Amino acid sequence: MNSVVEVETKQLPQIEKLQVYGIRWVVLGIFVLYSAANAMQWVQLAIINDVMVSYYGVSSMWVDWTSMIYMFLYVPFVFPASYVLEKLGVRKCVIVGMALTCLGTWVKVAGVDRDRFYVVFIGQSIVGFSQIFILSVPSRLAALWFGPSQVSSACSIGVFGNQLGIASGFLLPPLFVSSTSSFEQQTKQFYTMFISVGIFTTVLLIVILLFFKDKPPTPPSHAALQQNETDSDFVGTLKALMRNKSFIYLLLAYGINVGVFYAISTLLNQIVLRYYPGASVDAGRIGLVIIVAGMLGSIVCGVILDKFHKFKETTLVVYSFSLVGMVIYTFTISKGIVVVYIISAILGFFMTGLLPVGFELATELTYPIPEGTPAGLLNCACNLLGIVFTNLYSVIFNAVNDVWANLVMCFVLLIGIILVVFTSSDLRRQAAQNSANSEYQRLLTEPGTSYVEGEH
Repeated sequence: MNSVVEVETKQLPQIEKLQVYGIRWVVLGIFVLYSAANAMQWVQLAIINDVMVSYYGVSSMWVDWTSMIYMFLYVPFVFPASYVLEKLGVRKCVIVGMALTCLGTWVKVAGVDRDRFYVVFIGQSIVGFSQIFILSVPSRLAALWFGPSQVSSACSIGVFGNQLGIASGFLLPPLFVSSTSSFEQQTKQFYTMFISVGIFTTVLLIVILLFFKDKPPTPPSHAALQQNETDSDFVGTLKALMRNKSFIYLLLAYGINVGVFYAISTLLNQIVLRYYPGASVDAGRIGLVIIVAGMLGSIVCGVILDKFHKFKETTLVVYSFSLVGMVIYTFTISKGIVVVYIISAILGFFMTGLLPVGFELATELTYPIPEGTPAGLLNCACNLLGIVFTNLYSVIFNAVNDVWANLVMCFVLLIGIILVVFTSSDLRRQAAQNSANSEYQRLLTEPGTSYVEGEH
C-alpha cells in the first residue's frame, strides 16, 4: 500500500503530495545484488594469495594489487562518477556499472591459463573501475525512494550489499580453488569459479535492464522535495564541501577507519597463514565472519539512527569500539584459531558497521547537496588511505611483524576518533524535515485548510 498525504490550503499555490511506493524495496533489493556482484570480486584473488602465487608464478605484491586496484582506480575517477550520478541519475549509473562488472568478469575467464595473469589483472581492473558507479549510490537511492523514518535503514541495507559481496569473496574462492590440488585441477577450479560469477553477473545485468527504476514519480519526504527543487552546480557543490570543516573532519576519520579495514582484508590470507600454516580456508571464513558481523552492525546502526537521530554520537561510539576491537585483535591473534574467529566478529561488527553511519552523517552535514557527491568523496578518502595503509601494513608486516603493523593501525584509528570529536552535530536534513513538518502543522490549523490522508 502506498501512503499519500495531501495538504490543500489557500496559502499554498499547489497541492504537495509525498508518497512512498512499494516497488522501492524491489529497487533496493536489486541494488544490493548489484553491489554484491562487484564487491565479491574485490578480495576474490587476494584471499587465495598462496594459490595465486604458486599457480601464476607471480609475487604476493602483484596478488595484493588485484585488491588494491579497486582503490587505485576509484580515486582519480570519483569526481567524474559523482558528476555522472548527479546529472544522469541512478538507473543509468547502475546499468553502466553492471555492464562493466559483467565484462570484467568474463575477461578473467580468458586469463585462466597459467601464463595469463596479466589478462586476469585486466579483467580485475575493469571490475574495479566499475565500482565508481556503485559506492556513491546507497545514500542517494535511499533519499530518492524512502521516507524520513526509513532512509537511514535503507542506506544501511544498500551498504549491506557491498558487505554481502565481500563476505562471498572471502568465503567462496578457497572453496572453489584448493591449495592442495594439482595445477591441472586448479585450472578447472579457476574456470568453474570465474564462469559461475560470469553467469551470475550476466543474469543480474538483464534483471537491472528490465526492472531497476531511476526514481519514483513523487518524492518520499519534504527533505527530498526541497532537494529536488535545488539547482545543481557540481563545481559549486565541491567548493561548498571543501569549506565545510565538519565534513572534512568526517572525511578523514571515515577514510582512516575504512582504509584500515581494507588493509586488514587485503592481507588477511598472509596474516592468518603466518600463525596457522595451511589455514587458507580458515582465512576465508574469518573474513566471512568479519563481514557478516559487519552486516549485523550496519543494520543495527541504521535502526538506531532512524529511531534516535543521534548521528555524531553513534559515529563516535562505533568508532571507539572499532579501536578497542583492533587492540584486542592485535594481542590475541596468536592465541588460537577459535579466538581469532571470535575477536574478528567483534572487530567486524563495529569497523564495517560504521559504513552506513558515516554516509548518513555526511548527508546530514551537507544537505541539501545531492548525496552522491559527499558519498563519492568519502569513498575516495577510503580508497586513497586504503592504498596507503595496505602498503604500510605490508612493509611493517614483512620487515618486523604483524603486531607492530596492527599497533600502527590502532594509532591512526585513535587519530580518527579525535577527528570525529571535532565534527559538529549540524543535522541539516533533520532540521529541514522538522521545519517542513512544523509548517504543515501550522497551515492545517488555519481557516480554509483541508487535510486528506488515504491509502492507495
